[in-house]
Formats: sequence, C-alpha cells, structure tokens
Amino acid sequence: MAELDDALYARIGTLSDAGDALTEAGDSAGELAKYREAFDLLPEPRTNWEAGTWLMAAIGDTYFHQADYAAGRDTLDQAMHFPEAIGNPFLHLRLGQCQFELGNLDRAADELMRAYMGGGPELFEDEDDKYLRFLAARVEGIEAP
Repeated sequence: MAELDDALYARIGTLSDAGDALTEAGDSAGELAKYREAFDLLPEPRTNWEAGTWLMAAIGDTYFHQADYAAGRDTLDQAMHFPEAIGNPFLHLRLGQCQFELGNLDRAADELMRAYMGGGPELFEDEDDKYLRFLAARVEGIEAP
C-alpha cells in the first residue's frame, strides 16, 4: 500500500485532531467540517489511502451521533471500499447500528454480527443495550444484556 508523504500526512492528522477536539466540545458541525477538509486532501483515488478509512469512520460516527442514520449508512458503506475496512469491528458496529435505526434489520443483523465476531461483547459495552439484545434475539449463543 502506498504511503502519504510526511507533510501531507501531518496536515491530515492535524485536521483530524482538530475534528476530534471539536467532538469533545460538542461541535458536530465543526468536527464534520474538519474531517471533510482532511479527507479532501487525500490524493485520488482516495480509496487507496488508509487515512481515508479512519476519516470515513470519523465522519460516519459523527452522523450516527447526530442521528442522521441515512448519511451514516451511506458514509460507512463507502468506507468499506477503503484499506482494512472490511473486518474492522468498529466500522461494522456503526454500520449495523445505522441499518438498525433505518429499519433494515437483516442488514443490521449481518453488520452487528461482523462487529461481534471481530470485537466481542466488549465492543458493545458503551453502546445502547438494544443493539446487543437485537443481535441476541437473532443469533443463538449470544447473551442479551
């Protein structure tokens, strides 16, 4: 996999860190702007860059926390085309949660199961119990909280 040059990587990292700080401050519009600004710096094709994976994850996570589940789903679906995204428990968790909230229950179960298989029940500890209860109702051997 190709690597970004050091100066560009540092600039993207600085913007991403600024987005993270805005997350902590509760400024979701500001965090989205910083993550998008960082993403826009990636050379084409953007799907070649691992930094694109974590930036798409941050954008999708922001949409999830804003309850914009359709935008979260779309962003996280796109993220799956980036390096090391498929199999990433966090990405599958957030995508499954967005699918659940949109009523796409079969897709939600598939994504949440991928998250569970990759991250175990610990991945769900800080999440609303409804997601793990839903998965436990669909899959034998998973305990509901």
